[in-house]
Amino acid sequence: MKRSFDPEEPELMDVPQPVSRELEADLDNLGKINRYFGGHRLVRTFLKAWLKPGRSYRLLDLATGPGDVPRMIVQWARQRGISVKIDAVDLHPSTLEIARRRSADFPEINFVRADARTYTDAVTYDFVCCSLALHHFSEQDAMRVLRRACELSHDKVLISDLERGWFTWLCIYFITSAFFRDPMTKYDARLSVKRAFSYRELDLLAQQAGWRGYGHCRFWPARQALWMSGKDEAPAVDLGNPALDFAT
Repeated sequence: MKRSFDPEEPELMDVPQPVSRELEADLDNLGKINRYFGGHRLVRTFLKAWLKPGRSYRLLDLATGPGDVPRMIVQWARQRGISVKIDAVDLHPSTLEIARRRSADFPEINFVRADARTYTDAVTYDFVCCSLALHHFSEQDAMRVLRRACELSHDKVLISDLERGWFTWLCIYFITSAFFRDPMTKYDARLSVKRAFSYRELDLLAQQAGWRGYGHCRFWPARQALWMSGKDEAPAVDLGNPALDFAT
């Protein structure tokens, strides 16, 4: 399956629009897909390896969307006595408004309207994350996001996304036929597979973006992740068995 990316044919969630029931449902469905189909479990794998009880960390979530990943991180950290402050960045005002509403009980999260390709801050972060967003960008812009993530972190970086392929297409087709049948979710999810990078393409993008000494692995059922650490050997993170890594 060849990558199909047309900037004139965006996902519906990326079209400028007011807050609506359709957009709220789509973003809620995205959070549920992350929760039940591998996205949150993938991030938790790295949280367990990288964040230690009794410590404080400053995190950044690029292209945060509905803010479900920062909320999951905060809940996970609270249970372990870990202090986190998270800047959650997204370009779309309506998406940020919905994310803020969903995060009223999470004062640890600061939502910022900014472009993941150009966002900057005076102080670097302990951990920079970008989850299920890279396929929204062209190859050149995806490389800009990869570079920016490294520049914004003085230690850990994690990038996760779909892996394009027929198996991923079948997975997305099934869950948008059986469970998440809202028209916007169905359209966006199926288009996401066509826009996603293959395993080899993402590896080449990382190299072209200047990544060195990074880890790269597939996660069940249809995801892949790149990660890098300034203080540890990145590939030494204990992944357990990512091929069987369902979210719960």
